[in-house]
Amino acid sequence: MTLDDLRVFVAVCRAGSLSAVARDLGCTQSAVSQHVRRLERQTGTALLERHARGVVPTEAGRIVQAAAADGIAGIDGALRRVDDLVRGGGGTVRVTTGATTVRHFMSEAVVAFRRGHPGVSLEFHTENSSRSCFDALAADDLDLAWITIGAPVRGIQQRPVMDLPWVLAVGADDPLAARTELAPADLTGIRHIRLPENSASRAHLDAALAESGIRIRSDTSAADWDTALLLAELGLGHALVPALPGWQVPGSGGPLRLVPVPVLPPLAVGWAARRWSSLAPPALAFADAVSRNCRARAARQQ
Repeated sequence: MTLDDLRVFVAVCRAGSLSAVARDLGCTQSAVSQHVRRLERQTGTALLERHARGVVPTEAGRIVQAAAADGIAGIDGALRRVDDLVRGGGGTVRVTTGATTVRHFMSEAVVAFRRGHPGVSLEFHTENSSRSCFDALAADDLDLAWITIGAPVRGIQQRPVMDLPWVLAVGADDPLAARTELAPADLTGIRHIRLPENSASRAHLDAALAESGIRIRSDTSAADWDTALLLAELGLGHALVPALPGWQVPGSGGPLRLVPVPVLPPLAVGWAARRWSSLAPPALAFADAVSRNCRARAARQQ
């Protein structure tokens, strides 16, 4: 049994496919199978169950997967720290997040971090949902993920940074634009521009609307918050979105107004890591820089 065997096995469990992992690694499916078979010989039991649509770990496989994922996270963190020592304080911070996150949450912190850590490289890997960020964080050699805080995820540690209140983006000529805040009854007639079903913020919003007894219709969807705002500006409907740092609430002129919806519980966002204690100092410093900047901007916005 080797470290590569464990890495490949964890990747297969997450992908649910031997062929998909083979494509990612640039090898044959037979080579991937050999890694799994070595582990099965070592443990003396089957670790995967084959199905028509792929593979899933057996009960024993899930035990090995969980232990291997935790161990690999610790080893990767140790190797990065050693690399930092060898390179004399350099290194790389690898972050996975949504397409618009850097602009809304990290732009000022990135500039400040670059000044304070000129020898450290920053890599950003784009994903389209918090679930995808979790998967990428667990499967790849990444340090941090900026995510919507949600239910606990095995093998992932989450740290909330800030709460984002919800606002309704409406055209400046919309009757709701003159309101200082909106109640549940005000939302029943809106044409909602919904977010993707696999997004954590969509799930949070749907649950909050259901709990408040609010039922809204939707005939338009958007891939992210920025696109939802654009569609609202074009008159395609109303966008329920979190009030991101730097946005003015209510709106400050222009074609849109952002009207607070205090009945909806705020959306918590923040960091996730496989294991905070395994992160190299530059990754911890970057996470702290972004957190401080977000909280400062939120305080100025209040």
